[in-house]
Formats: sequence, structure tokens, C-alpha cells
Amino acid sequence: MDRLPTLFLSHGSPMTALDPGRAGAAWQAIAARIPKPRAVLIASAHWDTAVPMLTGATRLDTIHDFHGFPAPLYELRYDAPGAPDVAQRAAELLRGAGMAAGIDGVRGIDHGAWVPLRSMYPALDVPVVQLSVQSSRGTAHHWRLGAALAPLADEGVLIVGSGHATHNLRDWMLARQDGGRALPYAAHFADWLAERIAARDADAVIDYRTREADGARAHPTEEHFMPLLVAWGAAAPDAAADRFHHEVVGGALAMDAYEFWPASASHAAVAREPAVAMQ
Repeated sequence: MDRLPTLFLSHGSPMTALDPGRAGAAWQAIAARIPKPRAVLIASAHWDTAVPMLTGATRLDTIHDFHGFPAPLYELRYDAPGAPDVAQRAAELLRGAGMAAGIDGVRGIDHGAWVPLRSMYPALDVPVVQLSVQSSRGTAHHWRLGAALAPLADEGVLIVGSGHATHNLRDWMLARQDGGRALPYAAHFADWLAERIAARDADAVIDYRTREADGARAHPTEEHFMPLLVAWGAAAPDAAADRFHHEVVGGALAMDAYEFWPASASHAAVAREPAVAMQ
């Protein structure tokens, strides 16, 4: 199998599972367009630990890690098959890069992972390993984390970061009260991010809170930004990028999604075929 691309997805609110909308269509389209992986390793913003942790169970039970939503949402399940061998391989790669890493043999899969995966692989026929983030350790750490895991992309594993291009829940709640009026900074930051990624300016993105005036407002806390650095860091050094979905929902949540792939890889031409029109 050719080297797989890596992906960053903005997973939306848990309600996206009931109404996937345009983002869900984009996730479904990208899964159909790339080779089917032997497993997915997905870094979710909703598992935050002191050191990198990986799920090692043979079956990942659905975690409904949210409260106050409609009852039908709690009836949804995505009990994904696990991939203990991939978890072990990932842990070895991280330790080989000088990072402590552990395997959790009982944890399931949270909505940051199962919401997009329900659209991508609804048949539950692709094993999953979830990776935690370490919000206390900063963006550069997550770039290195992704880089350490890069060999998995040559081994049939699809590396995915699941977070958000912008994630200010206070602004989102205020915008909802104001009829969902779009807040200009959210689209502005998302476009700045797209420009820096297109320019392969990883230094600017790693240092986004000082390089971009709206950076801190776009991410008052950083756990939803860090999965982007994992996905980009895991791509090849010459990685090109495609923002294959762009949308701001609820006034403040940018739902942008990216595909990263080596410019010289044979699957790049496939990856660049027209996707569902999202922009």
C-alpha cells in the first residue's frame, strides 16, 4: 500500500452525530477517496492526559462524554474494533523518540473520535486506536508527537487529528443567543491558518497565539488545536495540504478539515480529485 495521507477534522458538537450536515458529507467523501486503512489512529481533543496514552482494548465501547443533549444522541453507539497491535507499535515509536507513552486497556472511544468515524467508516470494519493529547505540554510537543508516529502512515494506518480549527464555546453560546450571527474573527483565523498551512509555515502555526491576533480568542484553551499539529507533524517532510472542507457553524466554530500528503506520493493525484463542493 502507498503511504496514506494524514487528516485533521473539526468534529463539531456531539449533535453532529445526529445531523452530520456538510461536514459529515466531507468526511464520508474523503474516506471513499483514500485507500481503506488497516486501522485508524485518531488523536481526540477529548482525552487529555499527562503523557501520551493509547487505547489498547480489542473493542472500544462508545463513551457519551457530554451532558444535557437530546435522548436520541445517547442511543447512538460506535463500538469500534480495537487494534492492540497498532497501539503497541505506536507506543514503541513514541518511546523510541524519547517520549513516555502508555496503553489503556479498558478505555473506550469518545465523541471526538466516534462522531467523524461514524460518517467515514459506518460499517465498523476498520479497527481504531485513540490517542490522547497533553494540553499542558504545548503545540511543539504535539508536532513532535505526530512526527514520531509518521512511520504508521507507511504501514496502512490512517493518522487523524480530531479537534477544531476554532473552538471558543463562550462565543458559540453567545452567538446562538444572537441568532447564530457569524463572528468575523472565527473565519479570519481559519483563513490565516489555511494560508500558513499552504505556505508550510509550521513555525507560525506552532506559535499561533503570538503570531495571529485572534489566536488566543480562537482557542482560549488549546486541546482542540493540538490534534492539528499531530496530523500535520505525522505527514512527510514535503507534505502538501488540502483544506477540503471550510465552514463556520454557530457563529464561532470553524469546521475546517485538512488532508496532508507527500507531494511525490503516487496517491497524491487521487487525493486531489474533486471532492464534494464544501467551500
